[in-house]
Amino acid sequence: MLLVPRFNMSHLKNMLLDIALVFLVYFATHSHSEVLSTRSRWIVDAKLGQRVKLTCVNWPGHLHAMIPEGLQKKPARDIAASVASMGFNCVRLTWATYMFTKDSSINLTAEQSLDRWNLTAAKAGVAANNPQLLDLDVVDVQKAVIDELGAQNVMVVLDNHVSLPQWCCGNDDGNGFFGDKYFDPKEWVQGLTMVAKRYKGNPTVVAMSLRNELRGSRQNENDWYRYIQEGATAIHGENPDLLVIVSGLSFDINLSFLRNKPLTSNYNNKLVYEAHWYPFGDPPAKWLYQTNEFCANTTRWFMSQSGFLLSGENPVPLFLSEFGKDQSDGNQEQNRYFSCLLALLAETDIDWALWALQGSYMLREGHIDQEEMYGMLDFSWDHLRNPTMREMLQFTQKMNQGLQSNDLTCYVMYHPQSGRCVEAGNENLTATSSQNCSRWSYSKDGSTIKLLGTSSCLTAVGDGLPVVVSNDCSSQTSAWSIVSSSKLHVAAKDDQGRDLCLELNSPDPTLVTKKCLCLGDELKDVPSCEENPQRQWFKFVPTRA
Repeated sequence: MLLVPRFNMSHLKNMLLDIALVFLVYFATHSHSEVLSTRSRWIVDAKLGQRVKLTCVNWPGHLHAMIPEGLQKKPARDIAASVASMGFNCVRLTWATYMFTKDSSINLTAEQSLDRWNLTAAKAGVAANNPQLLDLDVVDVQKAVIDELGAQNVMVVLDNHVSLPQWCCGNDDGNGFFGDKYFDPKEWVQGLTMVAKRYKGNPTVVAMSLRNELRGSRQNENDWYRYIQEGATAIHGENPDLLVIVSGLSFDINLSFLRNKPLTSNYNNKLVYEAHWYPFGDPPAKWLYQTNEFCANTTRWFMSQSGFLLSGENPVPLFLSEFGKDQSDGNQEQNRYFSCLLALLAETDIDWALWALQGSYMLREGHIDQEEMYGMLDFSWDHLRNPTMREMLQFTQKMNQGLQSNDLTCYVMYHPQSGRCVEAGNENLTATSSQNCSRWSYSKDGSTIKLLGTSSCLTAVGDGLPVVVSNDCSSQTSAWSIVSSSKLHVAAKDDQGRDLCLELNSPDPTLVTKKCLCLGDELKDVPSCEENPQRQWFKFVPTRA
């Protein structure tokens, strides 16, 4: 017999809990003292002790003109408002050391900086959209942008991206590691100190990251420990309210050496590590024809290089400060990488910053007014480049875990390809927005998936048919296992003994069961598969009841 509760008490309770959680997240990220600290693997409000989850977007201000991109396209106030409207509570705002340390830059106005690079159209755009900024020094333009973000209750992480203002990053660009042509360690510490001092007492600026993507032939662990300690100590000594964010080696993908030798200070619970994850260098064929296996392998790699910091005897916060994809949606390799990454973001509930906000650059690598296909905004900075990206990120913008692991008593079923979660509706299961996720209990492979607070469970009816919530929880049609190397397929047998997997085939929001994609005998990965299995990917995300 099918159970079709129109508004059961458990569902109503979950709706109310989600609403309460939205308010909790809002007040935890917008109404706190704006002084953050760390507790175990979490970032918290230093006074209230509540968790604060950073869900940021990168906004570059480190390129040649040394002012944030987009000021030639839209008023700073409008850009800041668009950041908030997209659900981001934070901006990782990049800057260059030379902005604060070189005589040629310190008193340089925005107009003079644009003229230096013959950016005539950009100057006209700034004059039209932000006339009050043209006569300001470039460092004061930065502060004006930060003030606009603060007015929208958006926090700021100041990221020292480069020393010489230019596009980042290359192995031999002179900006990569301590001692490179443009990367003098003493000057770098001087710049960090000046910026920390400048924003002391500014509630919008909650963190500074020491350096973006250390890299190149000079990189080594001994210098890393030496100079990272110096930079972190300089920031903390000048502005002890700030979180100090530390990057690793090899373009910020390697923190594995910390297993054997942690930093000697946590700076009074202010230390956060950062990592990046892009598919650059991945063989496209692996993502396209071995999607399950390669997702599993790259996830294990990320956890071994950086993600391990989240667990163990002395866990610490990890900030995924860059990830992203071509938002034209034409790159299937990147689309599959992105769904794989979102599954990990949802499961670990870590803090993150998407690359990127900007729809274009004033000047990048010799090209004027170049478009950024990774940008949330389109070329004109008027609209979202890809509205589906906003929906894909919504679930991971939520705070799904609290400070205590014993609070995680149930699961949300999350579909990373769409960014939606599973809701038990009137008759069928549907994919819904992050505010309406049903809670489920699930213990092990071969067990039932029960709607929390009821005795009802998920039941497979047949190939191509909708999944139902049923009172029949004793047959093989209600015994579910997580299968494939990706651990993202959820499978059960129908009455005829056929293995079927949960599937969401957008835009239809109804969940069905179908033949498992890219899996062969015993539900193991096949060597090569031309199908995209990600419509059958579901992640069980631990959360609170």
